[in-house]
Amino acid sequence: MTRPQHSAGVQIIEVPLGARAYAVRIGPGVRDRLADLVRDLGARRAAVVSARPEEETPDPGVAALRVALRDGEEHKTPAAVARLCGAFADFGLTRDDVVVSCGGGTTTDTVGLAAALYHRGVPVIHLPTTLLAQVDASVGGKTAVNLPQGKNLVGAYWQPAAVLCDTDYLRTLPEREWRNGYGEIARCHFIGAENLRELPVAEQIAASVRLKASVVAADERDTGRRHILNYGHTLGHALERATDFTLRHGEGVAIGTVFAGRLAGALGRIGPRRVAEHEQVVRSYGLPVALPAGLDPAVLLPLMRLDKKATSGLGFVLDGPDGVELVRDVPETEVARTLAGMPRAELP
Repeated sequence: MTRPQHSAGVQIIEVPLGARAYAVRIGPGVRDRLADLVRDLGARRAAVVSARPEEETPDPGVAALRVALRDGEEHKTPAAVARLCGAFADFGLTRDDVVVSCGGGTTTDTVGLAAALYHRGVPVIHLPTTLLAQVDASVGGKTAVNLPQGKNLVGAYWQPAAVLCDTDYLRTLPEREWRNGYGEIARCHFIGAENLRELPVAEQIAASVRLKASVVAADERDTGRRHILNYGHTLGHALERATDFTLRHGEGVAIGTVFAGRLAGALGRIGPRRVAEHEQVVRSYGLPVALPAGLDPAVLLPLMRLDKKATSGLGFVLDGPDGVELVRDVPETEVARTLAGMPRAELP
């Protein structure tokens, strides 16, 4: 997979949410702004929770507690949140202080939820260090951890005070982590940000963040338009669970995006050319388009019923004549038939 080149300079994208508004800074070296942001908040202490080596975690400029946390869905649990809150309490963190997350999307989710719950809300600054976290997880205020029954079932809305997407962190990403992030970028093609493939990586991040910021500003609490951000996620999350997270989030979303196109076609919402476009776009990013070989599609249906959008029957975000929208009560027989028609391949 050929990666886009980095571009110079820093972009600032505002997430306009009134009193909860904040800026997302994207570019090389923006982590060095952390101390200034902490000072602007008036915090006297900071709890820095990081999945990166200490030398890669910037100094917040105030007395700091440093807590190590490991990236990975298996570490994104209520127990991890409880451990963080206990560490905050032992340190004497107050509501006038700040929490800093430094890591991938699972770290952003876990630390964000801990900040939301501790003292009923402490400011949090995110320093996302993976492509997935920079294009999606760090922006929008959704925080959550997993239960054995399903993904992201325990969470809260808690907007960050700021987000620093330092593209220098991406220079050491392994190839599979790039694919993990590109799963979210690829699905943007169908929800309002087309033709990102050949842009420099910072421009891809900025376009994804700009799209998400506009959607979140219109629907912060996920009651309507924000559903479109879950394009490809219903099957994607089920695939993560069914493979014990051997399949990464972005890979699952990529396969889920191809499935969403096929399901929309089966329901008569889009034509064959648009269905084919889903697979073409996903393939162009070097992403998987097939269900894992040996996985029984029947195990995916109960997992998809646990999706938060499935309030009465199965719900999917699907393309259609009026654009992308949440479609509720999709017949399970059609879902099963479309799953059965998906290609199969070994896991990446």
